[in-house]
Amino acid sequence: MSASLALQWQACPAVPHFLPGTVEPIRPLPSAGPRIGLALGGGSARGWAHIGVIRALEEGGIHPTVVAGCSIGAVVGACYAAGRLDRLETFARELTRRRVVRLIDPRFPGSGLIAGNRLRQRLFADLGTRRIESLPIRFGCVATEFGSGLEVSLTAGPTVEAVRASYAIPGLFPPVTHEGRVLMDGTLVNPVPVALARSLGADLVICVNLNGDTGGPVVHEVPTPAPRRSFLQVIRERLPGFERQEPEIPVPGIARVVLGAFNITQDRISRARLERDPPDVAIGPDVASFGLFDFHKAAEGIEIGYRAARAALPRIRAVVNGAAARA
Repeated sequence: MSASLALQWQACPAVPHFLPGTVEPIRPLPSAGPRIGLALGGGSARGWAHIGVIRALEEGGIHPTVVAGCSIGAVVGACYAAGRLDRLETFARELTRRRVVRLIDPRFPGSGLIAGNRLRQRLFADLGTRRIESLPIRFGCVATEFGSGLEVSLTAGPTVEAVRASYAIPGLFPPVTHEGRVLMDGTLVNPVPVALARSLGADLVICVNLNGDTGGPVVHEVPTPAPRRSFLQVIRERLPGFERQEPEIPVPGIARVVLGAFNITQDRISRARLERDPPDVAIGPDVASFGLFDFHKAAEGIEIGYRAARAALPRIRAVVNGAAARA
């Protein structure tokens, strides 16, 4: 991760201060054994699966002490590192289509379709002005510098601002500016930040990749033979004023086009980065049927992640035990 930069953020005085005494209790960090890192990838609404993965790992006695996130993975990872995962899960499970729409504040004109102020307020409700370096679990997230395309590792400073930069999808959310730099979604350079988890001190890294369903075989379009028409149909089509009606294929709206195209890009980049920076264990929840905008289906997404992590537990324990034996 030679292109990574560690940025120090300045606290925003306009934001209400985090109320002391409202942080959920955090279990003591284990002092023995290999340090387990968790790399949570991007994937829009599919990111609710990360909550289920974490629940299954904790139940199985696997307690990550390092978390690296990207985009929605940064949101879930930050809440977990801050001890606020219960609150995030409650919020996610209570989402309906109507509540999702209420979180969207359109922005015209601007550098993004969504201003993102309501989502920012939602993050402050859980994370407040807490700084990354004060979180009980080591945390970092990935963003991309506009213009240069550099990968930026955000490992210190206000947590909310770092997370916002990590999920600033180009075209949907405006970029986040800091010290002359313009930052946007980290999935453009590193959708599943395994290398960041290692740089934060993890001995073993478990990654959760939500973008493995768009890389199927290449499909070559073959012209379909036109159905044979009767003599009467041919005559009718040649009559003046006759227009043959072609079936229309529904075209998605601009937001879905942007996010869909972005998801395809994430998948291709994820494959290249994971080949270069392989994790010790990879978890790939089956989210192929889970829509990128299905934020109102949190219960389903959490269950998908939970099942995937439960299935991976034997493999994870074997890797952890092997590392402990070699230490």
